[in-house]
Amino acid sequence: MNIGGLVVDPPVVLAPMAGVTNSPFRRLCREYGGGLYVSEMVGARAITEGNEKTLQIAKFSDEEEVRSIQLYGVDPGAMEEAAGRLVDGGRVEHIDLNFGCPAPKITRHGGGAALPFKHRLFEAVVQGAVKGAAGIPVTVKMRMGIDDDNLTYLAAGRSAEAVGAAAVALHARTARQLYSGEARWEAIGELKQAVTSIPVLGNGDIWEAQDAIDMMDQTGCDGVVVGRGCLGRPWLFRELEEALTGLPITPPPNLGGVSAVMRHHAEMLVGWYGEHVGIRSFRKHPSWYLKGFRAGKDLRRRLHMTETLSQLDDMLDELDLSQPFPAEAATMPRGHTAGPRDVRLPHNYLDNPDEIPSLDERARAAVSGG
Repeated sequence: MNIGGLVVDPPVVLAPMAGVTNSPFRRLCREYGGGLYVSEMVGARAITEGNEKTLQIAKFSDEEEVRSIQLYGVDPGAMEEAAGRLVDGGRVEHIDLNFGCPAPKITRHGGGAALPFKHRLFEAVVQGAVKGAAGIPVTVKMRMGIDDDNLTYLAAGRSAEAVGAAAVALHARTARQLYSGEARWEAIGELKQAVTSIPVLGNGDIWEAQDAIDMMDQTGCDGVVVGRGCLGRPWLFRELEEALTGLPITPPPNLGGVSAVMRHHAEMLVGWYGEHVGIRSFRKHPSWYLKGFRAGKDLRRRLHMTETLSQLDDMLDELDLSQPFPAEAATMPRGHTAGPRDVRLPHNYLDNPDEIPSLDERARAAVSGG
């Protein structure tokens, strides 16, 4: 799959996830297979203002050959400037635009998954990013729409294609659904029929390698975007590469192998952030790694309170490392499961899809989020 000048082989993309897809996690996943590994979302305005915290999130390791970042913004001018700064500074080779975030702190200002409803503003934001990127591929990730009464994905996909986006990806849920129910893959097929000159990627409910095969067969999409399915299972990218190239799929590790991956992941975080921050960043991951295994409530609780690598080693020694990987664990819910929930929107937001909100309103929406 070609995204602009990038060759993505196999056609697999790691979805940006706030607090998760930092450089250590991206590098860990890349150890298992090829693809495009996208950073956490950063705000365009924060980039233009040189916000130090945002610039830290936007850092890449020298080991990352293709530096891919997700950018969020609602002001076409700020988006153009931010894309230009990222490219001119040699920070990135790919920019993804976030139009899929359903978080209330984003949508209540008309951003994220709400923004494509204002189709003229959506087009201007994408066009601004494409102009600022100056030839670096810009892609769009979106949801089906605000809710079933306000579906925007077909019009938004065609619009993004028209103004120079290099690919579009669809999370086949509405913002109202959040992460509930099943992803509606048929919408990905409809988008593929509507957008014909650039790749269309599908996102939603890729828990196992076979799910990727099934999605591509059923929808005709050019590639897949993987989010929650790889939490606690970075080897999913190996399975995806094997499945998509026709190779036998390597069985998942037993608990001994999982424990070794956990230790490696924690060590990478400590090497990137230092022990104090790195271990705290790791605390969210043990519950995902241990899905389906017998570990005990007390040990799980203590793993969420780990302070040092030494403590982590002691706790991992308490596990029965001979346990095989539980067959049901691959499809157990990971990460967000909330929904459905009414979408928070600005007052009278749905009255006029042709409206371009005032600059002051767009500025209020220029907050970070994931």
